[in-house]
Amino acid sequence: MIKDDLERRILVLDGAMGTMIQHQKLEEVDFRGDRFANHHVDLKGNNDLLSLTRPDIIKDIHLAYLDAGADILETNTFSSTSIAQADYDLSDYAYELNKVSAQLAKKAIEEFASDQPKYVAGALGPTNRTASISPDVTRPGYRAVHFDELTQAYKDQASGLMDGGADLLLIETIFDTLNAKAAIYGLLELFDERNKQLPIMISGTITDASGRTLSGQTVEAFLISVSHAPILSVGLNCALGASQLKNYIRVIANEAPHFISAYPNAGLPNEFGEYDQSPEEMASELRPFLEEELINIIGACCGTTPEHIKFIAALAKEYKPRSLPIMGGE
Repeated sequence: MIKDDLERRILVLDGAMGTMIQHQKLEEVDFRGDRFANHHVDLKGNNDLLSLTRPDIIKDIHLAYLDAGADILETNTFSSTSIAQADYDLSDYAYELNKVSAQLAKKAIEEFASDQPKYVAGALGPTNRTASISPDVTRPGYRAVHFDELTQAYKDQASGLMDGGADLLLIETIFDTLNAKAAIYGLLELFDERNKQLPIMISGTITDASGRTLSGQTVEAFLISVSHAPILSVGLNCALGASQLKNYIRVIANEAPHFISAYPNAGLPNEFGEYDQSPEEMASELRPFLEEELINIIGACCGTTPEHIKFIAALAKEYKPRSLPIMGGE
């Protein structure tokens, strides 16, 4: 079981899928393939669709991260809800996208044939809509999406991930905790219906130096808001580099009775929106996380490659994982 593994060692989460896809220099035809050759909406940029049209690329990216030392592979499903896919008029393909993406990650692990356990984390992204904030400044009470819609979308997504063989479900890059609560609710409903549970990982996003999510919560408030769920791990990813993220991870590690995860960006973006931090620099900034025994799962987000994961995996082997706090009795 992954819980036993997390108590023994620090597990390494893979790096950026989007960055690796960008390196492929793909064109519209790659995203369309034969199946969507006549689709009426431009599809370039819909990275999740590549699981159907270029599965060879997605599996090769998974294999590259496994070879670099990753223990947990995220599925290529960050935007595979019916809500996010509506931008491409592909909402009806959400279930298939998730099932096939999970199967691809599982197949990569089988082909890699490691002597260490490897896990598939079904990635559930935040969607491109927020339940807490109006997109129209003239109508503060308006919402582009509602809780029940999000719940159903996440439930459908998780259904595909489970059917594809995901070992874990990762609700990640949470900028609006209400969206995450809808995801949690949808997952728990699905678990009840199937009489089967998967471990749930939760990862929020601090959007700037204020130390708050986009919807205004502090790290402590975010943690409290999701702690009712049966969580395997909680942590932070994206938006910030390792040095900017550390203090917020420390806050969670001091409060949470769960395993802790951290997968920051490769530093902060430059004026062109690109990430310049080298694998060596990123590993150096992550070392204090491990020296203080703050985390159990470590990885990398935007702007990272298998080379970043290679350095991070080597670093993780040097340190012990964070021990779960002993909670008070009745």
